Amino acid sequence: MQSIADSENLVTFSLRKLVCVIDFNALELHFYFLKYMNRTFSICLLLLAFANLMSAQSQKIGIFDTAVDVGNPKLKGSSKYNAATQDYTLKGAGYNIWFNRDEFHYLASRISGDFMVTADFEFPLPGKEPHRKLGWMVRESLQEDAAHLTATIHGDGLTVAQWRVMRGAYMRDPQDELFFPKQKARTIQLERRGKVYTMRIANWGEPLQSYGSVTLENIGNNPYVGLFVGSHHADVIEEARIWNVRVDRLVPANFNFGAADTLVSRLEVLDVSNGNRKVVYESNQRFEAPNYLPGGKTLIINSKGSLWTIPVTGGELTKFNTGFADRNNNDHVISFDGKMIGISHHRSGMFGGGSTVYVVPISGGTPKLVTEKTPSYLHGWAANNKEVYYVARRDTARNSPYHVFKANIDSGAETQLTNFKFGHVDGPEGSPDGQWIYYNGSQTGTMQLYRMKTDGSNIEQLTFDQYNNWFPHISPDGRWIAYISFPDDIEPASHPAMKLVSLKIMPVNGGFPKTIAYLYGGQGTINTPSWSPDSKQIAFVSYGGRVK
Repeated sequence: MQSIADSENLVTFSLRKLVCVIDFNALELHFYFLKYMNRTFSICLLLLAFANLMSAQSQKIGIFDTAVDVGNPKLKGSSKYNAATQDYTLKGAGYNIWFNRDEFHYLASRISGDFMVTADFEFPLPGKEPHRKLGWMVRESLQEDAAHLTATIHGDGLTVAQWRVMRGAYMRDPQDELFFPKQKARTIQLERRGKVYTMRIANWGEPLQSYGSVTLENIGNNPYVGLFVGSHHADVIEEARIWNVRVDRLVPANFNFGAADTLVSRLEVLDVSNGNRKVVYESNQRFEAPNYLPGGKTLIINSKGSLWTIPVTGGELTKFNTGFADRNNNDHVISFDGKMIGISHHRSGMFGGGSTVYVVPISGGTPKLVTEKTPSYLHGWAANNKEVYYVARRDTARNSPYHVFKANIDSGAETQLTNFKFGHVDGPEGSPDGQWIYYNGSQTGTMQLYRMKTDGSNIEQLTFDQYNNWFPHISPDGRWIAYISFPDDIEPASHPAMKLVSLKIMPVNGGFPKTIAYLYGGQGTINTPSWSPDSKQIAFVSYGGRVK
């Protein structure tokens, strides 16, 4: 139990004469009178205080709904959200988050079931204590001695997972900690599956790394999950900046992405120079695969068989006219001269699902057929604006392989460019200089990036790592490749949805990749060319998982 407030009221008694415990789980209020008081007046005052507290608790701050100083620290903290930059500023004090009670400032919401939370963190100002802390916290309740797990960065660069196994227990050193050798991490990701919690971290530009998981029995299925800051000093307030905050509710392993119309979907724009991301549109209806339209002020996506445009600054969707083509998938690509858009529309009753390549004027209109044979999945244009690149199956045998093709958009004449006996190829995209076709292939046993001349000759492998790398997209200035990396535990020839994936860039001629985003996604995230015309930004889709 904790004493309520220490200021004298207008009446002759003070609220120091009673103690209040508020259980936010059941929304119950229990009063413990330390000495006799006028019941009616006292209860009215307490109900007023309770109403004010509950009002503060329910105020929405960004994506969170609870901002509170846990443990009644001497100095009060605060939480602010900047809607323009989409970052958070937290200020908080408190003696520590340790032993059998905690003091800190917390910005959180309840989340039931499995989840994954990711954000970038920093202390923007010099601090007093080297063990000031910030990061993610999962907490059984808002009580000072609650069971919890913190995924935290300390002021001196120490990065560690720490936990209290049950309410009121003393946290033990080192039994209740998981130390990371990496120092001064920027990104922290915390994943919960059942009762198992996994912390991952990364410095800017590097892949996420994990050093194990912990099973916690007493946090419950509907804990608070959020951001925190603590000063490790009762008389000091520390400030933390947090950005790129994403909260994802994980779906089951057997989740059917293709049949899921209801799915939290975010259209994001990312600055490739610093990794800063902004959500420009969010919906509970699934959408996929953004492209920048000419001019760089509008994006186009696909959803439920149609194409839709939206300003890059956000706003409402506008349906794009593709005539009779109302079963479009996520293969829509803008020509280099900006005059045409190529699409893949499914024709009923055709072999392999009937995906067929068409071209449409950039202003919309009636589609013009390019590929009579199916299945054909568009991925790129030639720099001459007269040909398109796609993957297709032309052997009707069961599970026959896909190969890279090109076709003239006027005559429809197609040329097969690859003829591998093993593995899968996908994502062919032409370079702005007209010299190369970039694609991904699994001929080595994992999915890697390649390029070849436009006649299919001079094949070069560009990536050599344990990940499965898909969909190379060349920046308009011809300097960079952006692509998506899937984990190494998936089938190389597949690009599933709802996975922990990352976006990377690398020099166009090959070289060491740089990780620029970590997200819950995969299929639908970046299937199409999505660079801004000035080569400074990339648009993509991340998925927040199940709707609340």
